[in-house]
Amino acid sequence: MAKTSIIVGILLIILGVGSYLITGGQSVTAFIPAFFGILILVAGLVARNERWRKHAMHVALLIAVLGLIGSFSGIPKTITLISGGDVARPAAVFAQAIMALICIVYLVLGIKSFIDARRQPGRKF
Repeated sequence: MAKTSIIVGILLIILGVGSYLITGGQSVTAFIPAFFGILILVAGLVARNERWRKHAMHVALLIAVLGLIGSFSGIPKTITLISGGDVARPAAVFAQAIMALICIVYLVLGIKSFIDARRQPGRKF
């Protein structure tokens, strides 16, 4: 799960930096996914140490929950946009939706990993 955290962190960093560049640097808030990505990436790197793995993975998933809460509104707005509706700042809406989807997938994988670890006492996250 540490490798998955590192990958997710990198994806969110790319999303944040890409959003900022695509919007022409209009707002620093485009970097929000990158901030979450940095935290998850750091947690993934810390989780490579056996001693800190469980704590780091719990922190990483908590960060993902917060990221999901903050970005979930992008999903219905994206549906509105795709179905022909109008929304303010479409690039931000797409970035929010992508961040929400990344966080959802990461949370599902993390929860599955926690469940598997409970079933197999010797298994690592």
